[in-house]
Amino acid sequence: MLKRSSLFLCLLLMFCLVKAQQTEKLYLSGTGNDHTVNWDFFCTAGLNSGKWTTIPVPSNWELQGFGKYDYGFAKEINKGKEQGLYKYKFKVPADWKNRKINVVFEGSMTDTEVKINGISAGETHQGSFYVFRYDITKLIKLGKDNLLEVKVSKHSANQSVNEAERKADFWIFGGIFRPVYLESLPQTHIDRVQIDAKANGNLNVQLTYTGDADKIEVELFGKDEKRFGERFRTSIKKETSKLALNHQFSNPALWSSEFPNLYTATFTLIKSGKEIHQISKKIGFRTVEVKERDGVYVNGVKLKFKGVNRHSFYPSSGRTTSKKISIADVLLMKEMNMNAVRMSHYPPDGHFLEVCDSLGLFVMDELAGWHGTYNTATGTKLLKEMMLNDENHPSIIFWANGNEGGHNRELDHLFLEEDIQKRPVIHPWEVFGGFETTHYREFNYGIGNYDHGHNILMPTEFLHGMWDGGHGAGIEDYWNAMWNNPLSAGGFLWDFADQGVVRTDKNGELDTDGNHGPDGIVGPYHEKEGSFYTIKEVWSPVFIEKREITSGFDGSFLLENRYAFTNLNQCTFDWKLKKLKTRNDVEFKAGKADAPDIKPFEKGKLQINLPADWRNFDALYLTANGPDGRELFTWSFPIALPKDDAEQIVVKTGSSKVSLKEDVKTYQVSANGIDLTFDKTTGLLQQAKNANGIIPFSNGPVLQEGVNNFKNFTQKMDGQNLVISSTFDKKESYNTLQWTIYPSGWLKMEVKYFPSAYFTTFVGLNFSYPESEIKAVEYKGNGPYRVWKNRMKGAQFGIWKKDYNNSATGEPPWQYPEFKGYYSNMYWCEFIGKQQSFKVVTDKEDVFLRLFTPKKSKDTEYDNMSPTFPNGDISFMNGISAIGTKTQKPETTGPMGMKHVFYDFEKEPGRALEMTLYFDFSLNSSSLRGGTTKQSS
Repeated sequence: MLKRSSLFLCLLLMFCLVKAQQTEKLYLSGTGNDHTVNWDFFCTAGLNSGKWTTIPVPSNWELQGFGKYDYGFAKEINKGKEQGLYKYKFKVPADWKNRKINVVFEGSMTDTEVKINGISAGETHQGSFYVFRYDITKLIKLGKDNLLEVKVSKHSANQSVNEAERKADFWIFGGIFRPVYLESLPQTHIDRVQIDAKANGNLNVQLTYTGDADKIEVELFGKDEKRFGERFRTSIKKETSKLALNHQFSNPALWSSEFPNLYTATFTLIKSGKEIHQISKKIGFRTVEVKERDGVYVNGVKLKFKGVNRHSFYPSSGRTTSKKISIADVLLMKEMNMNAVRMSHYPPDGHFLEVCDSLGLFVMDELAGWHGTYNTATGTKLLKEMMLNDENHPSIIFWANGNEGGHNRELDHLFLEEDIQKRPVIHPWEVFGGFETTHYREFNYGIGNYDHGHNILMPTEFLHGMWDGGHGAGIEDYWNAMWNNPLSAGGFLWDFADQGVVRTDKNGELDTDGNHGPDGIVGPYHEKEGSFYTIKEVWSPVFIEKREITSGFDGSFLLENRYAFTNLNQCTFDWKLKKLKTRNDVEFKAGKADAPDIKPFEKGKLQINLPADWRNFDALYLTANGPDGRELFTWSFPIALPKDDAEQIVVKTGSSKVSLKEDVKTYQVSANGIDLTFDKTTGLLQQAKNANGIIPFSNGPVLQEGVNNFKNFTQKMDGQNLVISSTFDKKESYNTLQWTIYPSGWLKMEVKYFPSAYFTTFVGLNFSYPESEIKAVEYKGNGPYRVWKNRMKGAQFGIWKKDYNNSATGEPPWQYPEFKGYYSNMYWCEFIGKQQSFKVVTDKEDVFLRLFTPKKSKDTEYDNMSPTFPNGDISFMNGISAIGTKTQKPETTGPMGMKHVFYDFEKEPGRALEMTLYFDFSLNSSSLRGGTTKQSS
C-alpha cells in the first residue's frame, strides 16, 4: 500500500513538472473604467497641466480633469500639442527568469513612447486603437523595482494618423485608455494561431512559434468542459517556425448569432515529451460565403443583417469601457432583435468581441479611417496588429477598410493575405467587392437600386439618427423593401448610443457637441428612446401578419418566421386578456399557446385557445419569446373599440335641465353645475367652468390645414339636449361644427371637415390650454412613447399615466418617455391640471392625441428633421406629421414619411373627415393622483 502511494505521488509530481507553461499576465493598470490603478501623471497643456499628480489608468485624461476637450471637427485640432507623461513603478516576479517578457498596451491615444528603466523600449507607436507590445526582456530587473515611463501625444506626428483617426465625426481624446500589462512567455512559445473552423467540422490552423519543439497537440472542449472529438498531434520538422494543421471533427455545434456555440481550442508545444507552452482560444465552427449578385451566406443560409454602428464609448470615461459595458451594449442590441454590429470606426476592446462571440452578434471589424486614410506603411502595421488581436473571433464575418472615402486601397490585399478565413472586405459607402454600401440613400433612390441593381445591397449606415429623428422613423419602410428584395443583405443604423461626454471643465455637464453627438437609439447612459421599441418590433424574427380582433376572431394568427436558423417550435408564446381600468385594478386571464412548427423563412399559423368569455375583455396581448427565453416583442390587439368605451363612460342623462342664455356675441349654456360659453359667430368654445372655477381649456376647435368656416349657427332643443350647430354650404361653410350639451353636463362636439390642400402635413383640431397648468395625463391608447407618422410601431395599447416633463430627445436630462408629442389610438384622456382636471372621450377610431409642442432641437443647416406640430396646445388629429433624419427630409424616408394625400374636393358632407369628442368638465382637483409613467397592468 505504501509503495502504491509513493508511486502515485511520484506520478503526480512528474505530471506537475511536465505540465505546459501558460502565458502569464501581470496587469500594471486596471482592466477597465470599473477597475483602475493610479500612475504618476503630468499633462503639458490645458486644464491641470504643468504639475505632477496622479491619474487612473486606463482612462482618457480629459475625463479626469486634464487637457482640453475636442470634437473631431474642431478647427484647432491639428494644432494640439497636448502630451501626457506617465510613470509607474513595478516589480517583475523573480521566477520569470529565462522567460520572454513583453509590455502590452491594448490602446493608447495617440503617439506612444515607452521607456523601461530609462531606456527606450522601441520605436514610437502611432495609432490609437490597436494592441501593441514591446519585448522588454533585456530591460527589466527581476525581483526588483522597475520604472515604466510613457509619453503619449494626443495628436500624432504622423499626419496620416490624424487624417484617419482625429479629423472625424466623434470625440477626440488622449491617454492610455485601455489596459497595460506584462506578458511572460517561455523561451519556446507560440507566437500566433490563425484558426478557420468551418461548418462542416474542418479545422484549419496556421501556427507560428519561436524556439525548439518537436510536436504540437490540439484539443477541443465544449461548454461543459468535456473534450470534443479526438486530441490530435502533429510532428514538427526541424528548423520550422510555421505550421499548417488540419483536422476533421464530426457534427460540431455551429456558431451563429442565434446559436453562439463556442469551443475552447488548446494548442500545446511539446519537446521530448514535455509540454512547453500552451495557449487557448475560443472558436466557433461556421462558414461565411459571399455569392456574387446574390448575398451573404453563413452556414449555408442567406442572411439579412439587422445591424447598428457602435462606438467604444461611455460618458464618464470616454473611450475607456469595461466588460460590463460590453455586455450591457450587446444585450441591448439583442433586445432590439439585432443580429449584427459594425465597429465604428476602429477596432473595439477585446472584451466586446468576446461578448459578441458568447452572446451572438455578427461583427464588421474596421480599420480606422473616417474620411482620411493611414499611409501605406502605417496602415500595414496597424492592420497586422488588428488582425493579430481579432482574427479568431467567430463573430467577425466582415473586415472594413476605413469609412466613407477613408479607404487606402493599397491595403486591400493584406486583409486576404493575413486572414486565413478570407473574410470579405468592405469599403463602407462604396461599391466594392460585390457590395453596394452607399450611406443614407433616399428611399426612392434605394428602391431604384433594389429593383434594377446587380450588387449585394448592404448600406453600412442608413437612417442617420439625430435627436428623435431617424432610426425608428422610416425603418419600417426601409426594412419592408430590404426584406422583400433578394439582393438585399440588410444594413446598419447610425448609431447605437448618444455620444454625450461628461465635461469635467463644465461642472459635469453632459455634452454632445451640439447636434454632432445625439445620434443614438439609446441615450448616453443607455436610456431607451421611443425608436428602441420601434426597432424591436420591426426587427422581431417573429413577424405577425396584421389582423383585427372582431367577433369572428378564432384565436389564430398568421406568422412568418424571419429567423435564419431557428424553427418557431423552439420559441414560446404567451397570451393575456386584460380588462383595462384606471387605478390599476386590471382583471386578466392568461395562458400559453403551442409553438407552431414553422421553419426559417416560412409562414404558418399560431392558434390560441381563448376562453369563451374573451369578448368581455378590452385587449389581447401576445408575447413571443426566443429559444433563450428573451422576449422578442409583445403585440397588443384592442378588442373593445372606442365607441364601446364611450357608451360606458359618457353620461348623457341627468336630473338637471340644460339652460341657455345668449347675447349678441355668445351662447351661455349651463347644465348640472357646468357653465359653457360659445362664440356665436365662430362656434368655438370660449370657456368651461365648474364649481371650482374656470378650466383653462378653450378656443377650439380650430382646424389645422383646414378652413374654420363654421357659419350661421342655430340652436334648438332635441329632447332634453341642447344642440348648437353651424349650417352647411358647399361654397361658404362646407366645414361644419355641432355641439350637443346633455343634462348631465357632458358636452359633445362633432366636426366634419375637408383639408384645405391636396397634400397636408397633418389634419385635425386644436384647442388652447396653458402648458404651465398641466400636471399629468392619464389616457387609454398606445403608449407610453410618442409616435410620428413614420414611426408608429413599438407602442403598446393600454392605460398610461404620464407626469409632465419638458424633455427633449437627445438632450439633458435624457428623461424618457417624453411627455410632449403625438400619441396614437386615443380612446379617452384625463387631463390632470394643477388646479382643475377634465376628461375627453372619443367614439372614433384612429384618433391621435397631441400634447403641446416639444422643443425643436438645433437641426443641421439643411433642417432635415422638420418635427412639425399644429397650432394651439392640445390637438385631436386625424393625421399627424412625420420626422426626418440628420441626412434626409421626412418625405425621402419612404411612403410613411410623405405628406397625407386628400383627393376629393367636391365638399360633399358624406366625404368629409370626421371628429367626435365628448368632454367632461365635472372633474376636480380631488381626482389628482401622483405617480409616474406606467401602464395599468
